[in-house]
Amino acid sequence: MKIAYILNTYPQPSHSFIRRELHSLERQGFQIERMAMRAADVPLIDDGDQAEATRTHYVLRTGPLALLGDLAVQGLRRPAGVFAALKLAWRCGARSEAGRLRHLIYLAEAAHVARRCAATGVLHAHAHFGTNATTVAMLSHAMGGPRYSFTVHGPEEFDAPRALSLSTKIERSAFAVAISSFGRSQLCRLVPYDIWDRIKIAHCGIEPARFAAPAALPNGPLHLVAIGRFVEQKGQMVLIPALKAALAEVPDLHLTLIGDGPLRGALEAGVKAAGLEDHVTLTGWLDEAGVRDRLASAHGLIMPSFAEGLPMVVMEAMAAARPVIATYIAGTPELVQDGVTGWLVPAGDTGALADTIRQMASTPHERLVEMGNAGRTRVLARHDVDTEAAKLADHIRAVQY
Repeated sequence: MKIAYILNTYPQPSHSFIRRELHSLERQGFQIERMAMRAADVPLIDDGDQAEATRTHYVLRTGPLALLGDLAVQGLRRPAGVFAALKLAWRCGARSEAGRLRHLIYLAEAAHVARRCAATGVLHAHAHFGTNATTVAMLSHAMGGPRYSFTVHGPEEFDAPRALSLSTKIERSAFAVAISSFGRSQLCRLVPYDIWDRIKIAHCGIEPARFAAPAALPNGPLHLVAIGRFVEQKGQMVLIPALKAALAEVPDLHLTLIGDGPLRGALEAGVKAAGLEDHVTLTGWLDEAGVRDRLASAHGLIMPSFAEGLPMVVMEAMAAARPVIATYIAGTPELVQDGVTGWLVPAGDTGALADTIRQMASTPHERLVEMGNAGRTRVLARHDVDTEAAKLADHIRAVQY
């Protein structure tokens, strides 16, 4: 069966879970046409991402005249469908911060997607994130393109469901996917009860083989890693005062920050102002092997997020048999068990975060090993990419075409 993946920006360093899902579906017999609106605007460090970029068709690279030509041709072939899609784009644009003009651009992108799907024999389209990629998939279907489904990750979609016309997207879809029970509950709030069964759960997955032999937990002073884009919702700025407070009792504490983003300058300035230069290392983006190496040299992961879906880095840290300090938000408590596989703290509570760092530093090495192993057992049971992708595959095959 041939399907299309409709994406906004692909590949991206922080979206390796999409690549893993694609590859798993291909192992399960699907042919997948990759269509992204645009390429990443950051360097692709990972070889896997670089390879995916060569396999991806970039819609906007076709140029505005070609996209308008696709819309015109689609209008001649399916005038009723294009008119229906135009009305839908106009309504969605009225609710959206992006506005109606941007939705008319999505309409032209959708015409290109619909025509390419027809030309390549695509039977079903799946989008990731309930933002513009799903808008394009929905408009493509309205004008005669394939039926679509989409995965909602959060937190962006949960912050602005009306502006994103999320209920409309669910109602028009073959099915929608949440990555956690919490995520599914948020989608159920948006639509009538009689279509709740259209909202499925398929977790993001890891490849267990890449974590086949976790490194032994190191001895020595506490070393934590934090991984993610440097943006407000990830909460990295709260690590600075928490770290400074914890150092009074844990003077050899060290934190490695892996990632990059708009807040890098603020983080660097905050580290310097707090006098933490000897206790904090910023690495920039690393490839998957580099991330695994940093996890192997650390005692645990710290994830101070203010808003999340269900972070992949938590899964990867647990697969590496490392305890996790995370915030009690969204789907995270479905994976991290307080006192069993790590610690959960209230989001934004600097004092609680500092206390938990001190608690982890005073936890016996043997107990940290037990917690890491418990986390590894849990994540491998719940987040094997082949198992989770098989759920998505079953949902796609069940759609009537």
